[in-house]
Amino acid sequence: MKDTPETIDLLIEPSWVAAVDPDVVLENHAVAVHAGRIVALLPDGEARKRFNPEKRVVLEEHILIPGLVNLHTHAAMSLMRGLADDLPLMEWLQKHIWPAEAAHVSPQYVYDGTRLACAEMLLGGTTCFNDMYFFPDAAATAAAELGMRARLGITMLEFPTPYASDADDYIKKGLAAHEQWRTHPLIGFCLAPHAPYTVSDATFGRIVTLAEQLNMPIHCHIHETRHEIEESHRLHGVSSLARLKRLGLLGPGFIGVHAVHLAEDDIQLMAAAGASVAHCPTSNLKLASGIAPVARMRQLGINVGLGTDGAASNNRLDMFGEMRLAALLAKGSTGDASVLPAREALRMATLNGAQALGLGDEIGSITPGKAADLVAVSLKGLNTKPCYDPLSHLVHAAGRECVTHVWITGKCCVDHKSIVGNGQNDLESSLALWQNRLEVRRES
Repeated sequence: MKDTPETIDLLIEPSWVAAVDPDVVLENHAVAVHAGRIVALLPDGEARKRFNPEKRVVLEEHILIPGLVNLHTHAAMSLMRGLADDLPLMEWLQKHIWPAEAAHVSPQYVYDGTRLACAEMLLGGTTCFNDMYFFPDAAATAAAELGMRARLGITMLEFPTPYASDADDYIKKGLAAHEQWRTHPLIGFCLAPHAPYTVSDATFGRIVTLAEQLNMPIHCHIHETRHEIEESHRLHGVSSLARLKRLGLLGPGFIGVHAVHLAEDDIQLMAAAGASVAHCPTSNLKLASGIAPVARMRQLGINVGLGTDGAASNNRLDMFGEMRLAALLAKGSTGDASVLPAREALRMATLNGAQALGLGDEIGSITPGKAADLVAVSLKGLNTKPCYDPLSHLVHAAGRECVTHVWITGKCCVDHKSIVGNGQNDLESSLALWQNRLEVRRES
């Protein structure tokens, strides 16, 4: 008796599948999806016999990859894209960004800015982002509306902003947002102390307790500039990382953002703690912060993911650009062309980021049982011909404009390069209003 094919929701048949874990590129394979999860990865001929899909998507000359994980963003700052270019970090923050935020940041600002960021990220193949900003409830609403997976920061500073008055108030409001969204399948939270130079020892102590109680990652800017480290030595007698180690923050749940200026002792501290790094190469170059020692970190087994930082300092939320730049910087800074090959750049942009967020069992690779967060990238264009190695082309020849389809938990969010049902006209009207407000302030 002939076996009856199994009914599933979706069967995707690309030319290549980059599974990431295991580290293989498979030709002529299909990915079967049902109830939001990957149920099988198998040769396409077998898949057609075994499954009866509600929808079948054939993608000739496409490579299917896991959804990209942007490990560090300030999503709402997309509304400040290009507002204050070509300045060093502290001047950029103190004279331009913080004053603009004081004048304009509100729940509506965060909602509209995050919607813009989510749209840009989705079109570029990013399915999950780790955010650090104000009014996380508004950011969660925006991400949920577009169907994105997000980890939102319970952000903490010692000084007042339009969001909160002091560290206690930041924590109180962040925990309230966490409680409101705790049952949502795509929205989660991180503890997000801004940086060692904006957070006190007492607040860091509270963060350690909360991280243990809530089982949350800690997401913090660290060793971004030489000035930061010099000030840490002056005020605390040790580097920023050594101070955080002393306070109990370093561990497997710690995500150090930037980590540009690391002495060997600092790298050893991160490695011994099992901590992760969010490497943001474009932002680090644009703010002239420097080049992170990624090759050395990887030698010591540090988990390094990729982030864009905010669009105000990048000025793109483009994970394809970060993959390529990370690979090139690692090669150029070490003088070793074999460092950070394309497969590792893709892993940094997918599974490494997922693992840093505690999501490695859920996303980051095309593995049966995981959520179907998937991205199809076309290699049909002349800019990707001839194609000897699709993984090399993914990192070094293709770009975000080659993304044609995006699925998150099996739901199609981008179809033939268009966001599915995102209310684009309403978003564009809101963006025009924000541009007028910010321009008026800059000119005054």
